[in-house]
Amino acid sequence: MFAQILIALIAVLHVYILVLEMFLWDKPMGLKAFGNSLEKAQLTKVLAQNQGLYNGFLAAGLFWALLAPADFAVSIANFFLGCVLVAGIYGGLTASKKIIYIQAVPALIALIVVNVF
Repeated sequence: MFAQILIALIAVLHVYILVLEMFLWDKPMGLKAFGNSLEKAQLTKVLAQNQGLYNGFLAAGLFWALLAPADFAVSIANFFLGCVLVAGIYGGLTASKKIIYIQAVPALIALIVVNVF
C-alpha cells in the first residue's frame, strides 16, 4: 500500500512537471520553477515541451503500474521508476542538482519500497 502511494505521488509530480514544461515554460510560474529568463524560455520552449511530453509518458507508465494486474504491476513499476531514477540522475548532473532531490531520490525510495516491502 505504501509503495502504491509513493508511485502515485511520483506520477502526479510528473504530471505537474509536464504542465510546467509544456504549458507554463514561458509564464511566470514556469520561469520561477526553472530559474529562466523570459528570453531563454522563449528560445527553449519547444525543447521544454518535448521534455514535458516525456515526463507525461513517465507519469502514464506509473499510473499503468497502479492499475495493472498484480502479476505485472511490480515489473511495470520497476521499469518506470528506473526510468525516472536515470532521468533524475542525468538531469541532476547536466541541468540542475535539485533534480536529483526532486526526481531521483523519490524514485530510488519508491524502488526500494516496491522491492523490499
